[in-house]
Amino acid sequence: MNNPHYLQPVRITDNVYWVGAVDWNVNEFHGYRTVRGSTYNAFLILDEKITLIDTVKAPFKNHLLSRISAIVDPEKISYIVSNHAEPDHSGCLAEVAALVKPEKIFASTAGKKALLQHYEFDQDIEAVKTGDEISLGRETIRFIETKMVHWPDSMFSYLVGDKMLFSQDAFGMHLAGSALFADEYEHDILHWEAEKYYANILMLYSGKIKQLLEKLPEFKLDIKYLAPDHGPIFRRSEDIAMIIGWYRNWVDLPLSRKAVVVYDTMWHATEKMAFAIADGLRDAGAEPHLIRIGARDRSQVATELLDSGAIIAGSPTLNNQLFPSMADVLTYLKGLRPQNRIGAAFGSFGWSGEGVAQVETYLRDMNVEIVADSIKQKYVPKTDDLQRCYEQGRKVGEELLRRLKK
Repeated sequence: MNNPHYLQPVRITDNVYWVGAVDWNVNEFHGYRTVRGSTYNAFLILDEKITLIDTVKAPFKNHLLSRISAIVDPEKISYIVSNHAEPDHSGCLAEVAALVKPEKIFASTAGKKALLQHYEFDQDIEAVKTGDEISLGRETIRFIETKMVHWPDSMFSYLVGDKMLFSQDAFGMHLAGSALFADEYEHDILHWEAEKYYANILMLYSGKIKQLLEKLPEFKLDIKYLAPDHGPIFRRSEDIAMIIGWYRNWVDLPLSRKAVVVYDTMWHATEKMAFAIADGLRDAGAEPHLIRIGARDRSQVATELLDSGAIIAGSPTLNNQLFPSMADVLTYLKGLRPQNRIGAAFGSFGWSGEGVAQVETYLRDMNVEIVADSIKQKYVPKTDDLQRCYEQGRKVGEELLRRLKK
């Protein structure tokens, strides 16, 4: 195959290379902002049966083939393993398979079904399940199904000899960079991007992820390398323990003193209310985080909400409805299903005032327990009105602190 290797792979072990793609320019993914871009990780294992673990997003097919060609003729690939059928990992799979003509393509049972529904293949896909193994010659790959982390087809592949866990979307983050390994990044960047990824991609599946983490020791995996499909690879034991520890904390969606006040405003009336609410929260001992939609985006709200204890949402009324930006963010949060939060609603209006009740309905649909009366303010709030907002914030804050002391 004539494919010039203008891009280079990165060697991870004697037998494993990173051959993926760096997407510096992607700025939205799954509805949330990816301000640091992303990577689509794929891996080549050199053995008697040369094996490709995952592919990349379709526009980056030549990046993948170029990196592979720097090591070996792509036509020498015997096996392709698809851990996840989502197009950012399988977008060029059918085309690559048609070019290299591997002996076999492996996916989970649900993965096989999903791939065949996405693409047309010239060959069959072999379904594997938890506990199945394939021999590459010197090496062995063991499969673990991880359904709903975060698609029904999701699967881990474990390279036994090199002790490398290919974890698909689990333990990943959207972080483009010239560095490939987690220990080459600042801790705060890793934590924020991993937290943001978990909140916006995986929060909904926290119950499934908790079950997986509890079951993981049964598989007796000695993980020396943790290789997700997005973001840096973890190669130090302390970093592997760190990211798994973060997940063990996030799956329980723990309460904290943080209280998110998310709002938008037309003529700053709702914003004045938000500031007063924040002071009430603060004086009760809570930690208010104010987010105006427009100045920030829905993905930051979800990230802040991951480890918060309360959410207070405010909206003006426009055309007998809550403000469009608030409908957007609350619909988004409703889908992520944060659990065990308390909250309240507030907002201003001119002559109809339906927005606040609609905000409260969204919060109840999210299973947020409303612990303070909603506040509807006609036009501009005066001193007494802002005092009511202060008291709402204080009441939510006091209830949050009471629950934290239980």
